[in-house]
Amino acid sequence: MPELPEVEALRVFLDAHLVGKEIARVLPVAISVLKTYDPPLGAVEGVEVTAVGRHGKFLDLTTGGPAGELHLLVHLARAGWLRWQDPLPPGPPGPGKGPLALRTALTGGDGFDLTEAGTTKRLAVHLVRDPQEVPGVARLGPDPLAEDFGPERFAALLAGERGRIKGALRDQSLIAGIGNAYSDEILHAAGTSPFKPARNLTPEETATLYTALRTTLREAVERSHGLAAGRLKAEKKSGLRVHGRTGEPCPVCGDTIREVSFSDSSLHYCPTCQTGGKVLADRRMSRLLK
Repeated sequence: MPELPEVEALRVFLDAHLVGKEIARVLPVAISVLKTYDPPLGAVEGVEVTAVGRHGKFLDLTTGGPAGELHLLVHLARAGWLRWQDPLPPGPPGPGKGPLALRTALTGGDGFDLTEAGTTKRLAVHLVRDPQEVPGVARLGPDPLAEDFGPERFAALLAGERGRIKGALRDQSLIAGIGNAYSDEILHAAGTSPFKPARNLTPEETATLYTALRTTLREAVERSHGLAAGRLKAEKKSGLRVHGRTGEPCPVCGDTIREVSFSDSSLHYCPTCQTGGKVLADRRMSRLLK
């Protein structure tokens, strides 16, 4: 799933390739991709892209024109991606069972495709007058890389949490943009068990976790800086130290990286670095093995 660093890198890429250009057509291919109908997609055809922003994991393509400022918001969900094409293939895309979900063509002949692999279709596109009209944007917590997201604010957010710290980091209404992969990376960098209750963290542990969060995300963004959209997935995978690396040695201590599987996801951690050498039970209601 694209998370904050990849979406931020896409934002920077699109800012350089889209701003100042005119949209010729927006062509939805998958029925499920478009989540709004007013204003219609035709409202952005023939108008200029004026800015590219980000709200958590949402991309925000802002346009100006006769209809006023509009926002084409894109959430790539778990298996979605953006593919830049220069030039776009000739002719309109045909309906089918392939991964293409939506095509945006620019007047210069280039543009981008939104694709989604797999059978579960969650990629979402909204055309709205205000980003806050999209429920997923309206409920977002603060951006963890914002200048005003300091250690005191982070500590205050965690103080009211009753769940485990892994879930707290992934809660978009608490902190925007962090998903399964980077929550694993942040917790590993901080030496924190994914199942530790968030409100049980000591002030020192909270400060360490804050530093790990900011450092991990900033380094991931820096690694992605300047990369073409097509290279971002590979960069994310190569930069992960524990997530997706079950059975490999921990890059810090050499212990074997472990996995806990759930019905629709899994987490990865190092027992020596994070759980005092104890191995978490690999079942949905996980607890430390005696």
